Amino acid sequence: MTRYLHTLHKRLGDLAGPAVEPLDVWETFLDVTRSMPMTWDEQNRHRFPKPRKDNSIFVSLGTYRDPYCPMTIKSLYANANHPERLFVGLFQQNCFGPVCRTGVLAGGRVENSGPDPDCYKEFCASPEGMASNACKNGHVRLFNVNESESLGPYMARYLGAKFYRGEQYYLQIDSHSEFVQGWDDKLIKMVADADAEKPVISTYPPDSTQNWKNSIGFRMCDSEFAAAQIEWQIIRLGSSLAFDRKIPDKPRYAPFVAAGFFFSYADFLYEVPFDPFLPWIFMGEEISMSARLWTSGYDIFSPTVNVLNHYYVRRHYPKFWESVNRFFKKPIHNDIVEIVINRVKHMLGYPESRAELIYPPSVLYRLSDWSMGKKRPVAQYMEMVGLEMKSKTQRPNMWCHNGEWPEIAKEYRVSK
Repeated sequence: MTRYLHTLHKRLGDLAGPAVEPLDVWETFLDVTRSMPMTWDEQNRHRFPKPRKDNSIFVSLGTYRDPYCPMTIKSLYANANHPERLFVGLFQQNCFGPVCRTGVLAGGRVENSGPDPDCYKEFCASPEGMASNACKNGHVRLFNVNESESLGPYMARYLGAKFYRGEQYYLQIDSHSEFVQGWDDKLIKMVADADAEKPVISTYPPDSTQNWKNSIGFRMCDSEFAAAQIEWQIIRLGSSLAFDRKIPDKPRYAPFVAAGFFFSYADFLYEVPFDPFLPWIFMGEEISMSARLWTSGYDIFSPTVNVLNHYYVRRHYPKFWESVNRFFKKPIHNDIVEIVINRVKHMLGYPESRAELIYPPSVLYRLSDWSMGKKRPVAQYMEMVGLEMKSKTQRPNMWCHNGEWPEIAKEYRVSK
């Protein structure tokens, strides 16, 4: 991965400057990615580790210049009933100094600053880290990336998944969260109790300021087509809420997965692998992964109780698109995303993103390898979640509000 990122960084750096064009950035990314990690993936796909049956959990933790990351990993280990079963893939994207830049401060100022907090070092030196022996035993698998090499959160998940070594379960979280005691046993029980062969537990966690610990599990039920011009009518997921009046005895069916928290059997890494050709995107990740999982035979559920929170308000902290614009010496991030987002929109069936309308055609390179599954039709999923691509309309998913199974999904139910 180091050679890949350094090669890509050098090639992209050669383009940087006021005259750089987003199309050249995309074609360069495609060329390097196709010739390096893709070649490795194809040569080693048969070596994908078979998941063990030992209740081990692989935690995918991508972090971008986040001072909350040490708090997150400390809480992860300190509150696990079985910290010895946790294996973290820490994909740390930082400015390592000596001179860094802040995020956009009050009044639009950006100032010089020191190096970012080192999540790995702070955790390993902390009482939580030393008590867990996680660093000593190699249970925290670290990969450092200079912030200027960041390819966005989705690519961080693709690259971070390469630290997987055969753990039974997969947990994906953001790097600004805290956990309840016993969160690991609670999530494993939810997966075991959910009425599906391949359940996924997911939601937007409650805000850190709420009374969130072990409260009624939040559920995401609705969505909308984004109205802002720079979001290209991509589907945004609605807020999560405690729709149930009391803690349910089993996880309730839900339409969507949240990128900042989902838990499932690790088999999905092989069955629904991350797409390596979605650099620099922020929007579109969740709806595409939701549809891909469901059409591949996975069913999505909300947690029965909330086992983690999320620090949503982080004003003035650095954002990855600021690094992108700074690296290219031009405000180009949105223009790049306008090209790449067509890959997501095409797989979801947007009529304006039909193959013959997309330029460059290379945006759809080998999309069938990372598009919808073969177990269930995508049209069935869109009907279930109330989305109509042609008219850009949506309806509330009242079955989700009421904690019921949707009619379309009942044929896939496996009672437990």
